[in-house]
Amino acid sequence: MSTYDYDLFIIGGGSGGVRAARLAGSLGKRVAIAEEYRIGGTCVIRGCIPKKLFAYASAYSDVFKDMTEFGWSLEKTRFNWQQLVASKNHEITRLEGEYHKSLQKSQVKIYQGRAVFIDAWTLQIHSTGERVTAEKILIASGSRPKIPDYPGKELCLSSNDAFNLKTLPKSIVIVGGGYVAVEFASIFHGLGVETVLVYRGSLMLRHFDDDLRLLLQKAMEIRGIRIICNAMISRIEKQDNRYTAILSDGKKLMADQVMLALGRIPNTDGIGLDRAGLATDRAGAVVVNSYMQTKIDHIWAIGDVTNHVCLTPVAIHEAMCFIRTAFENEMTAPDYDLIATAVFSQPEIGTVGLSEERAAQKFSHVEIYRAYFRPLRHTVSGRNERMLTKLVVDGDRRTVLGVHILGPNASEMIQLLAISLKGKLTKDVFDATMALHPTAAEELVTMYSPSYCYRHGKKVKN
Repeated sequence: MSTYDYDLFIIGGGSGGVRAARLAGSLGKRVAIAEEYRIGGTCVIRGCIPKKLFAYASAYSDVFKDMTEFGWSLEKTRFNWQQLVASKNHEITRLEGEYHKSLQKSQVKIYQGRAVFIDAWTLQIHSTGERVTAEKILIASGSRPKIPDYPGKELCLSSNDAFNLKTLPKSIVIVGGGYVAVEFASIFHGLGVETVLVYRGSLMLRHFDDDLRLLLQKAMEIRGIRIICNAMISRIEKQDNRYTAILSDGKKLMADQVMLALGRIPNTDGIGLDRAGLATDRAGAVVVNSYMQTKIDHIWAIGDVTNHVCLTPVAIHEAMCFIRTAFENEMTAPDYDLIATAVFSQPEIGTVGLSEERAAQKFSHVEIYRAYFRPLRHTVSGRNERMLTKLVVDGDRRTVLGVHILGPNASEMIQLLAISLKGKLTKDVFDATMALHPTAAEELVTMYSPSYCYRHGKKVKN
């Protein structure tokens, strides 16, 4: 009989930790999980789910603007922020309850509180002082918003705070240029908030395909979001219940709220990693090998805390690989190739595979198939908003290397297209696929001639 209290102890009750706990429990292992806040983690409680619900809410403003030309009319529309927050809270509570049920069904012991290492085999539950031992330990403590150390940082909102504001501000300054900043700028603007986005670079959404970056930024500006690039915040000041963001060049932006969306950092502080013999890298992430194992053989880490690919489905995939490796004697490394990504901005982005720029660097012959058009809906609504569909193709082998979409339902389309890329389908297969008309997606199978090409990294005419 084991001398340990548990076969597996998991630090963190987010998507990755919960999936690992459920799977290990279903194998008959004695499993415990500790979560200091709420089961569900960032994604369910203060991330993907509430963000998408808020994005849905903000999109109704477009519907109300566009419906007149389609024959609909309303005398007056009114938005209730408190109702949205209440509806969001209700859904999150429901989901949290489902997570609890699934863990209980798998006979997983749930500890409410932070688990802290005492040594490499022992953990203490901070809220109660109880100590437990485990044969295997999985660190899945996720990440938290990065808050830079400059004057007035305590006056600012993080993405966590934005979901629970008591009142909707009339104006907001959002600092950052990543997907969190872009999404919240679209959300607040869609809800009628005067929105300013401040970004230190020249073009937001670094690492995305340049077409997507440029066209989304233009579309957001056309919608009325003010975007200030090549600028940094030096400090924040408060006066008469309003806030002033002072830029590095001395310019001032006044708003009801200032939100910092400057990325996220691994949530490793205060869990006693040093007492377990573990160290972190420069970003504060737990260092693991390709099988998510730390230098201590019986301790693993998955999800955002490793700072590899910080996405919920990645954490879940890593959890499944961990179970195979740790309990099923099947060494399984996560596959990080061709991960589909969406940005729930307005308009929406969906992307998978190589960008045009990266493909041109990596392959000697690249073909770009590009369609930039006005969706059928807007020919009637009158909205001057266009859509992009783009294929990046290996010109020698004909394999589709990347797909990039800007426009309605981009996220739904890109999930299915990721299957095509994972299967290494060629452009010829796309060409041979019959189009579904009238849809925006049909453009992806009707672009028969490349818009332009790259030869040895240089752009040339077709």
